Amino acid sequence: MATVLLVCVVIGLALLVLAASSVRVVRQYERGLVFRFGRVARLPREPGLALIIPGVERMHKVNMQVVTLPVPAQDGITRDNVTVRVDAVVYFRVVDPVQAIVGVENYRFAMLQVAQASLRRTIGESNLDDLLSHRERLNEGLELMIDSPAASWGIHIDRVEIKDVALPESMKRAMSRQAEAERERRGRVISAEGELQASEKLAQAAATMADTPAALQLRLLETVVEVAAEKNSTLVLPFPVELLRFLDESAKRDATRRSVVEDAVPPRPRDATRS
Repeated sequence: MATVLLVCVVIGLALLVLAASSVRVVRQYERGLVFRFGRVARLPREPGLALIIPGVERMHKVNMQVVTLPVPAQDGITRDNVTVRVDAVVYFRVVDPVQAIVGVENYRFAMLQVAQASLRRTIGESNLDDLLSHRERLNEGLELMIDSPAASWGIHIDRVEIKDVALPESMKRAMSRQAEAERERRGRVISAEGELQASEKLAQAAATMADTPAALQLRLLETVVEVAAEKNSTLVLPFPVELLRFLDESAKRDATRRSVVEDAVPPRPRDATRS
């Protein structure tokens, strides 16, 4: 009787261990891929409790979350012969667990190698200005190059971003000098345009003052008021050139008038006794 009881206990423990080994828990972000004698037995198991046959079936869990894969910096020469160092990041996720496990040995490593090769190819086919200024277009082209082999592995590429473009120190100094020269050129152009506009306005003001001499006197009075508002001990009064011309013309008219009067008066007769 004791022997039978012992056998029953051993059989019960064996069944309990067997039942425990046949239960698997699949998380919400996972899918369970079941292999039966080395072959995919059925569709991937959904999240929750899953039962397998111990010793016959084996479950491989596949993460369905978005994976952030940093691509190490790659050295390359651009199309305009500039040596650069570029790194990127790839965001992808598994959409077909069977292809991701059966179609490629290690899909993470495969994605890393494809991303590195595509990044080096992008560097060689692009100019330096494109790497610095048109990253959106390069990101789209890089995503297409990586997505082509990844689609056959059951992987979907969500996004590809070029993070940083490292330039040699000599190129940085050259670009700094170029930017400084460009800013200086723009400053000179703006200053010249300002002088041109100021000269045009001054020419218009001079023409207006020439037609209206009183405007010049009003401007003179405004200048005096502005100088007096500074509370200086010395007041500098500008003397307009037009006033000098007016005085010069008045003097010439007075001289001409005197000469005409002298010519109009007859000379006095000489004294007879003296003659």
